Amino acid sequence: MYHETTDAEKAAIEQALVTDTDFAHEYRQLKTLMSSLETVKEEPSQKSVDAILAYSKSINLHSVPK
Repeated sequence: MYHETTDAEKAAIEQALVTDTDFAHEYRQLKTLMSSLETVKEEPSQKSVDAILAYSKSINLHSVPK
């Protein structure tokens, strides 16, 4: 799924996908889940951004001497 397997592992997975229906079903579910996660784009609410900015302005930051 993430292209992190060796050639031998890839061959074993491909064989299992053909011979093990439970494994194949689980694999398809995981692939579907991965695809749906790739489309999710979350952003903080404007209220959260405003709270963070207000907090950062309220604390006294000092620069680090070189």
